Amino acid sequence: MSTIQLLPDLLINQIAAGEVIERPAAALKEMLENSLDAGATDIIVQLEGGGVKLLRVRDNGSGIAPEELTLALMRHATSKIASLADLQRVASMGFRGEALASMAAVAQVTLTSRQTEGPHAWQIQSGDGTQSEVIPAAHTQGTSVEIRELYFNTPARRKFLKSEATELAYCEETFKRIALSRPDVAFSLQHHNRMMWQLPTLPRSDHADALPKRIEAILGKEFAQSAVLISRKAAGLHLYGMASLPAYSKASRDAQYFFVNGRFIRDKIVAHAIRQAYQDILHHQRHPAFALFLDMPPELVDVNVHPAKSEVRFRESQAIHQFVFHTLQQVLSTPVALAENASDLSNRLAQVSSVQRTMSMQQPMQLHMASQPLAFYDALFGKKEIREGDEEKFNDAPFSNTQSHSQSSPSETEIPPLGFALAQLAGIYILSQNVHGLVVVDMHAAHERIVYERLKTALDRQQIPMQPLLIPVCFAAEALDIATAEEEHAAMAQLGFDIAPLSPTTLAVRAMPAMLKQTHAEAAARDVLHEMREYGATRVLTERRNELLSTLACHSAVRANQILTVPEMNNILREMERTERSGQCNHGRPTWFQMSIAELDTLFMRGK
Repeated sequence: MSTIQLLPDLLINQIAAGEVIERPAAALKEMLENSLDAGATDIIVQLEGGGVKLLRVRDNGSGIAPEELTLALMRHATSKIASLADLQRVASMGFRGEALASMAAVAQVTLTSRQTEGPHAWQIQSGDGTQSEVIPAAHTQGTSVEIRELYFNTPARRKFLKSEATELAYCEETFKRIALSRPDVAFSLQHHNRMMWQLPTLPRSDHADALPKRIEAILGKEFAQSAVLISRKAAGLHLYGMASLPAYSKASRDAQYFFVNGRFIRDKIVAHAIRQAYQDILHHQRHPAFALFLDMPPELVDVNVHPAKSEVRFRESQAIHQFVFHTLQQVLSTPVALAENASDLSNRLAQVSSVQRTMSMQQPMQLHMASQPLAFYDALFGKKEIREGDEEKFNDAPFSNTQSHSQSSPSETEIPPLGFALAQLAGIYILSQNVHGLVVVDMHAAHERIVYERLKTALDRQQIPMQPLLIPVCFAAEALDIATAEEEHAAMAQLGFDIAPLSPTTLAVRAMPAMLKQTHAEAAARDVLHEMREYGATRVLTERRNELLSTLACHSAVRANQILTVPEMNNILREMERTERSGQCNHGRPTWFQMSIAELDTLFMRGK
């Protein structure tokens, strides 16, 4: 029969190391957080062997007193907290007092530190559960923590570490997370004496500009130019940072950074709120990119949930969810007028090439263009001297033979963000010109979003306006559809439909939403009946309402090869400018692209 016995301190620390120091990146995280807690403004990271052979972090922080160096390497010894009250409002990055002791149990650790007023530094070494004497050493103000041969004394655990390249990648990702959170601190990362990252200090006095610069330095220029700035305060909460527009998305979640009080976390509540904000504007299985920071009172969040401190528990999780969701939704709902400069040159050129390939597959390629008074184009091109006969020559152009619509002459200041329609290309795209250059609009995708947002707004007001049909649309239906039409009549009325049985095998659509086309009455009615039959009225009107409204909007949107007049095209452009999220269709695809004159000049090599 086994007996209960106390474990030796070394074994206790080695067990703790399995949780806290999972790999070199975890040790690096703890060391960087200690440097930040010490008030460092310059942190240097040096690695060898992906951090397994050597992991050294040097900072210029406040340092450690020589008499406390021994304590620093003991478990549950910390300067961060002293009572339960402190634990319930942790403001520092570290607080457990486990990290250095865990490292010392599974690696060879050298700790060197010098305080501001100290005449010189002091050093202590630890390995395999033993500590050296504290001795004088040479070091500038601050602290260096050096870890060599991680898991040297637990070879079975060391075998679970990955290749040098993989461990280096994890260390680099940890470095980026910490550097993102503190633009006021300079960071550098070296591997085998090769500089990988060197990030200068960006003063806190210019924090509003410093954070976007740090984000751009780490996530890249393409992200920065395809993202929107976010800043909102309410009830002691402050959410700020940058989030990508839907046109910029990733196949994985590797560009998602969320911080609570400067601490990088992964939280299901926050993740769900962000997914909901992007729900009907992001294409299929794509993922948004973001670097977001939530500042809140420390007592409202519990960081003592996981040994790695990567998980937290919010005291008011529902309030946090709503705050994050509504903030992002509001920013991403900005009408198209405010999002013109979302993409950079290279991104748009690549998108244009894709559009060109798509258009080249449409045969024949038709261009429907309406001739208009030259005064209309004065607003777009600027007033130029017109020679006698120029207007007649323009009107006699070979592709100006479809429609003719007079239009008043707007001034340049009156030109709307998406400009005025020039032509319809291949029955799919609207070509428009604004003050920046050429705008290409996918007319079906754009109109689909417009109708979708109208339907959502109307349903939020409790009922979608219903339009009685002069002649009811009748269609054959199964017995289940007949029963559903009778049972869910009130719920379907909320969606703007009046569907009633005519016989045991026939249904009639007597009314439908006023904003949908009557020509698609049967298809729309079948979709509504299918949803009601499969999920029930409650789910259809709550969790599945957006999917259904999106389907209905698709039925009503203009179709490919539907010839539009210039006023009709301009009406779509004006509606886009007034509609939230109009930059993407209901499935997350872009609805329009802007090409500047400079970009067109580049394509045609003008000036070269």
